[in-house]
Formats: sequence, C-alpha cells, structure tokens
Amino acid sequence: MEKAMQQTHGVGYAEYCRKLDQRLAVEKEREESYKQGKDVIKDVEHLVHR
Repeated sequence: MEKAMQQTHGVGYAEYCRKLDQRLAVEKEREESYKQGKDVIKDVEHLVHR
C-alpha cells in the first residue's frame, strides 16, 4: 500500500496519516478522479444506448 500511495499521490502512507494537509490533498485528488470516472461511464453508456 505504501508504494502505491507514493506512486499515485507522491506521498507515503505514514506521511498521509501524520499530516492533515497531505491527507486533504490526497482525498481531493481521489474525489476528482472518482467524478471523472463517473462522467466517462455516463458518456460510454450514452453512446451504447443510442
């Protein structure tokens, strides 16, 4: 998990746990990524059901 967190967000899990500002930044990135994924799925479903 440590390596994936470091590669994906540029911060290790220990630092993520220790620093609130890092945690908030990571969670904001995750939320934006989730929203983008939902938009992609919605677009694909729209194209499939034409």
